Amino acid sequence: MKLQDHAASLSEVHQSIDTTGQSTSKWRRILAFFGPAYLVSVGYMDPGNWATDLAGGSKFGYTLLWVLLMSNMMALLLQSLSARLGIVRGRDLAQANRETYPAPVNFVLYILAEIAIAATDLAEVLGMAIGIQLLTGMPLMWGVSLTVLDTFLLLLLQRYGIRKMEAFIIALVAIVGTSFLIQLLLAKPDVSEVVTGFVPSLPDETALYIAIGIIGATVMPHNLYLHSALVQTRKIKKTEAGIKQAIKINFWDTTIALNLAFFVNAAILILAATVFFKAGHTEIADLHEAHRMLEPLLGGKLAPILFAVALIAAGQSSTVTGTLAGQIVMEGYLRLRINPWLRRLLTRLVAIVPALIVIWVSGEEKIGQLLVFSQVLLSLQLGFAVIPLIHFVSDKQTMGQFAIRWHVKLLAWLIATILVYLNIRMVYSEASTFISENQNGWVDALIIFIGVVFVALLVITIIYPFLSRYRQKGSARMHPTQVTLGNLEAPKYKRIALALDFSQFDEKIIANALAQGQPDTEYVLIHIVESASARYFGKDADDFETRKDQEQLDTYLELLKSKNIHAKGILGYRHRAKEIVRIVKQEKADLLILGGHGHTGIKDWIYGETVNNVRHYVHIPVLVVQ
Repeated sequence: MKLQDHAASLSEVHQSIDTTGQSTSKWRRILAFFGPAYLVSVGYMDPGNWATDLAGGSKFGYTLLWVLLMSNMMALLLQSLSARLGIVRGRDLAQANRETYPAPVNFVLYILAEIAIAATDLAEVLGMAIGIQLLTGMPLMWGVSLTVLDTFLLLLLQRYGIRKMEAFIIALVAIVGTSFLIQLLLAKPDVSEVVTGFVPSLPDETALYIAIGIIGATVMPHNLYLHSALVQTRKIKKTEAGIKQAIKINFWDTTIALNLAFFVNAAILILAATVFFKAGHTEIADLHEAHRMLEPLLGGKLAPILFAVALIAAGQSSTVTGTLAGQIVMEGYLRLRINPWLRRLLTRLVAIVPALIVIWVSGEEKIGQLLVFSQVLLSLQLGFAVIPLIHFVSDKQTMGQFAIRWHVKLLAWLIATILVYLNIRMVYSEASTFISENQNGWVDALIIFIGVVFVALLVITIIYPFLSRYRQKGSARMHPTQVTLGNLEAPKYKRIALALDFSQFDEKIIANALAQGQPDTEYVLIHIVESASARYFGKDADDFETRKDQEQLDTYLELLKSKNIHAKGILGYRHRAKEIVRIVKQEKADLLILGGHGHTGIKDWIYGETVNNVRHYVHIPVLVVQ
């Protein structure tokens, strides 16, 4: 009896590009690997990064270029780890989280990931709308409203497959890069001065604050989910050599793509340094102001037009990848699939509505604050994506020989520590400022409570995988309990209930049930659906997980039927323990068999004590198999 196959990440395009074909040339097979990192790279040059690059260049000249380079190298390591996870385990980051952390933690991680994607989309919406306004003079509110139309663009792209989508994104990246290359040629920076910016230095506290902003805006949590799924669009040889080749080529793909993103960010900073800093305009961090100053300082209309075009292209490319990340997160955490255009529309509306409300209530001048707020939301989520990723690629049990080595692990944890510290510091600073200016005690208390919950969740995210591995090793060392029944007469069970969770324990549970039964015994197979929609809608839920669970239950029944074993299957919903008890009583079973996962202590508190809860409410023998 086999476990249920794991749902493929981005199933519509999963392994849709074959890199194993022998009929094609070697170079064509190698080029087939290239593409995923370019979709990821657009997140590193989205409108959210522009403000920090402009602020750094206009205030400190070329001094902070080294910060951009350092943050790019951090991103390169983390993205290569994300790609490694997808290639070796065939899991995206959301799926790996679901398999590792308990359900309540996963649900919170899912909510945070969705908030991060909505915050990213908010920055992209505002960036695109500002670009449209700069290019056409259209009011910002109309520009924001127009961005809803890119929902249909995504629909069109999806019809032509992942390769065409990658080509479209690469074309937009090329537009952004070319626009800034021309602007740099017009600005004519002194190369000998530019290279001095790669020498690490921080002139004052303000420079430190902007450097934190640059680093914080570089690594985006949704990109870590995205990359681990996109590499699975390539069909590779599942041999040691094949996996090694895929990891190696994807590393080069990531290196090239992220260096292109570095070029764009560096170009924005160099442009600001050459045009604004040298002319004494050291306080320019606003996109409107930067656009307005380009024409008089560079003596023509071409530079501001290219600036606006690049801004639109950057926003548009980012919005496509944000949608894919949303799909990966929802399917990975919840196994819930909804129509891509509906998902896109919902995500976009979540971004558009607050933007429109702010413009309508407070005016266009408050848009800058909204952009800052979106970056704070992103910062909150970063640790919850980076830390599990490092855990997963360090685990030799699941990664085998492809687990990262100690020096890479050390470097990854160092980067994670820096990123989490910088982001917590930024969030703390923003929250402190808000609380000091706010006069509502309830709002202040809510912010503090959320902060405490976030820190607690961060601690759980760090230590849970360690505890899980320790428990597994401990369980492996345990001796089975020796039980003697003496000469007692063995009972004859007529109806045996089996609580199954579709894990590796199922086979043992069924084998034990058959050992307890008689030729005329009827077996009742029970499974509790625990998807988000099943918790709310119960038996009326018709989500992806419920359907898959029913399929798995039917498969078990067919297999038992083929062995002339009489069995029936029942799905339960919402609360696991209560539903098992209800079904056992309803079916009048005289023996219940269920799996015990061997966890105790804090894991009982986190994961739940199904066995204990059930045995207190049924009045029949309960056999726990572990």
